[in-house]
Order: sequence, then C-alpha cells, then structure tokens
Amino acid sequence: MEKKYKRMLKGLKADTGDAPWFVYILQCSDGSLYTGITNDVERRLQKHNNGKGARYTRTRRPVTLLYTETCGGRSQALIRECEIKSFPKSKKSLLVSRGGL
Repeated sequence: MEKKYKRMLKGLKADTGDAPWFVYILQCSDGSLYTGITNDVERRLQKHNNGKGARYTRTRRPVTLLYTETCGGRSQALIRECEIKSFPKSKKSLLVSRGGL
C-alpha cells in the first residue's frame, strides 16, 4: 500500500454506524477506471453522471458501474478503497471480471 494511503488511514476509529458502506469501481468514457466509496451506490452513480461527483469523472462522462463490494462501515470501506487503488489496472479488471478476489 502506498505511503499516502497509509497516512490517510492512520488513526481511523472503529465504525459505530449501522448503515453499510460500499466500494465501487466505475468505467469512464475514456476507458479508465475510478474507485470510490459511498453509502448509496445509485445516488453516487447519478452524481458522477450529472457532473457533481468527483473531479476525475466530470470530464470523463458518462461513467458505468462495473463493481460494488459491501463493507462493514466507512473505515473498512476506506481501507478497501485504498487497497484497490493501489492495484494495477490489470488486477482491477480481474477483480471486476471475477466479482471479487
């Protein structure tokens, strides 16, 4: 895992919320992959496609949802997001095609 992700995750506390969080992977119109987290996948996908999502996806619309993974809480979702972001594109594509590793 990259140093910047390790620093970001350092000090995260255990989740106390009941709502599940999700890690998702989108395919952008230019073929690139974007990974993010949310507690409402459909709402977040809509935001990305309306240009109100992440800066990265604003100029790469439309985006298509390829993969979702349920995590226990926000902290766990952030940890998994960082792990997936450190994967090369080939490993992300394998994750998507298998539905999980």
